[in-house]
Amino acid sequence: MPVSLTTPAFGHATLADCEREQIHLAGSIQPHGILLAVKEPDNIVIQASTNAAAFLNTSSVVGRPLRDLGGDVALQILPHLNGPLHLAPMTLRCTAGSPPRRVDCTIHRPSNGGLIVELEPATRTTNIAPALDGAFHRITSASSLLGLCDETATIFREIAGYDRVMVYRFDEEGHGEVLSERRRPDLEAFLGNRYPASDIPQIARRLYERNRVRLLVDVNYMPVPLQPRISPLNGRDLDMSLSCLRSMSPIHQKYLQNMGVGATLVCSLMVSGRLWGLIACHHYEPRFVPFDIRAAGEALAETCAIRIAALESFAQSQSELVVRRLEQRLVEAVSRDGEWQAALFDGSQSLLQPLGASGAALLFEGQVTTAGDVPSTQRIRDLAAWLDRRRQTPGAAPEELTATSSLTLDEPSFADIRAIASGLIAAPLSASEGEYLLWFRPEQIRTLTWGGDPLKAVIIGDDPSDLSPRRSFAKWHQLVEGKSEPWSAAELASARAVSETVADVALQLRSVRMVIAQDQLATISAQVLRSEQPVIIADVEGRILLMNEAFEQQLRASHPHIPHLRDLGSYCTAPAEFRANLDDLMRNKRSWRGELTLTGGTSPQRPLMVRADPVIAPHDRVLGFVLIFSDLTERKTAEAARARFQEEIDGARRPSLRLDQSASLIYKELAASTVENAQLAALEVTHGAQAGSMPEMLESIRNSTARTLEILEHLVWYRSQSEE
Repeated sequence: MPVSLTTPAFGHATLADCEREQIHLAGSIQPHGILLAVKEPDNIVIQASTNAAAFLNTSSVVGRPLRDLGGDVALQILPHLNGPLHLAPMTLRCTAGSPPRRVDCTIHRPSNGGLIVELEPATRTTNIAPALDGAFHRITSASSLLGLCDETATIFREIAGYDRVMVYRFDEEGHGEVLSERRRPDLEAFLGNRYPASDIPQIARRLYERNRVRLLVDVNYMPVPLQPRISPLNGRDLDMSLSCLRSMSPIHQKYLQNMGVGATLVCSLMVSGRLWGLIACHHYEPRFVPFDIRAAGEALAETCAIRIAALESFAQSQSELVVRRLEQRLVEAVSRDGEWQAALFDGSQSLLQPLGASGAALLFEGQVTTAGDVPSTQRIRDLAAWLDRRRQTPGAAPEELTATSSLTLDEPSFADIRAIASGLIAAPLSASEGEYLLWFRPEQIRTLTWGGDPLKAVIIGDDPSDLSPRRSFAKWHQLVEGKSEPWSAAELASARAVSETVADVALQLRSVRMVIAQDQLATISAQVLRSEQPVIIADVEGRILLMNEAFEQQLRASHPHIPHLRDLGSYCTAPAEFRANLDDLMRNKRSWRGELTLTGGTSPQRPLMVRADPVIAPHDRVLGFVLIFSDLTERKTAEAARARFQEEIDGARRPSLRLDQSASLIYKELAASTVENAQLAALEVTHGAQAGSMPEMLESIRNSTARTLEILEHLVWYRSQSEE
């Protein structure tokens, strides 16, 4: 049926448009607490949940100052009003009402102005620090992703006490899978179940990124509306994105009711700035969890996310090690045999294993070389022709990888090879047509178990009450054909690293051939000139025979002809050092590996790695020199990020709140574990991540660590002042 493109208000969404429901503008709360919207600086209440008067035992709330509502709320929140309340709420223990009673008060600033004050009945605090310290060590000791998820689910069930705890991961298409589960023995197992992306709309995922902990005390609650509904400050609905009491979407509420769930606690897993998954806790009767347990859950989720990032980077570093060994073998083969193709396929597992591929093929200079299970040579050439046509499409990036787990669904003309080539990674090795390194995966006919039909969407009906428990959550099995196991991000990174190595070696050998075989100059020089990697080739006297466009772009926009290698010194920030290294290369026939910085060009002061080698013929006769350059900008940025990370992490553990001696000692012990975990993760990231992504990953770890330390500090401070 046609889908409306309107944006439904909260509570007015249908199954056809729930993806766009404005769930952050709920206009109501759960009934176990109250919400007050306050106008500053006089702290007058301008909106309140309709249960506020009864909660505070007063006749009216709206229009009155906070200080007149009993207790010390107005006084206690005062020192915290200058903090970053627009980013993260602050919770403290205080008193409110007439007569005053102890409450947990959470404050934050919504995006559309004012101050939101939320009050919940206070409960007896527990000393969570010992359990947290042990939990941190259990999480950071996990050596595999599944082991980490199992340990995390166990810890959450121990600390939070829910009937079921699941660790839930999103795939590239947004579908979720239950990776780990801890539950009451009498409950049906959800482990391994998949849930369609439509179960969690994008707007809900964005809220999970901002508000990392969501508590639903009673699935069957009756929402308590705000009065007035529209904010007097701006004439709009109150933004409740960071509210801890915000009402759930009626469709989500019905979804949980259909599952038989009575209460939930959900913590977000943010890895490298993206929503990697969720820790979902289900209880089968109403359950209230106090602030200290929620804060502990958030700290544990952040710690788990840091460990996930470290484990994923470690797996990548292992693949990088295999790639470096492969590169060494290729270079040795070029030096020994004058060619590298045979060495690439010598011990084919080093080519297949990093990608989990079942076969590979090299198309280079008209030849096809294969390993493992691959299509026929003619069908491999057909694949190359198809890839060439894709690269010639306007707007296509010529050097990008092509990766698919459903080749025969994407291009039905290859249906005859789906048994061995449903999965394909294709890496171009040059700008020339028909030169690729290909990896294959076979079709994997498998049955996926879904927690409901993933195609449910709008065919059920527009009224949320039409969402049937049987049709929505009964296990639904899908037979998947024509697809391979998906390629992971780590495997794609390995493909890029291997193909770049092969392309680099191929370029180097072609550059050498230009000097050795002048009769091949026209053909090979065109390939070198089109390369995106800067290269210079010179004769034995240092006269420049070729300078490709990629290197020209590193120089000033307009410059005179450069006849000799020595003339390049005037374009370097350290010309004397350049000329000294060049003299050593030319006089002593020693290879030069080093760094230099060019001035001018499109990016002034661009650092480059130089690899300069003499071309030596039999009888130790030097024919010329090859200089290949690589951009070091990303590596320098990564080095700066590593240094900045260490400086900032050293300063992050200093508390911002005033802690007494006992609380300070507890905080320091917890902070030490957290910082140790962060430094371990950073070490593994710097050894495993690509240079371009390293600053972002380090910043993500720093942010998660800072957030964890803030939570721990707040938790320790909260407990210490609660015991007073």
